[in-house]
Amino acid sequence: MKITVQSIRFNADKKLLDFIQKKTDKLDQFYDHIISGEVYLKLENVEDEANKVTEIKLMIPGNQLFAKEQCKTFEEATDLAVESLRKQIDKHKQKKAIVAEAAKKGVLIATGDEF
Repeated sequence: MKITVQSIRFNADKKLLDFIQKKTDKLDQFYDHIISGEVYLKLENVEDEANKVTEIKLMIPGNQLFAKEQCKTFEEATDLAVESLRKQIDKHKQKKAIVAEAAKKGVLIATGDEF
């Protein structure tokens, strides 16, 4: 999977970029059809220590998944965002399986996204 990482208002070091690539590559184990991904790293101007924000957007056929986490470190925020995306992928696969099963039976199902 092709991942684009953009660090906003700072330069991310190679170690962080490698960590993000490794974590996002694990999502391929859960869903083979991920087209690409975009990761945005930001430093928030807040008083709190937890000022590191990681946003991950995954493009999959017919849909787009998004997760945003704010923590003390980019690594922690990335871990939480990837876990959130993994859960979204599971939900997407379940929904897709239900629609496919209904199509086999010839039943029309109205999903929340359409109509």
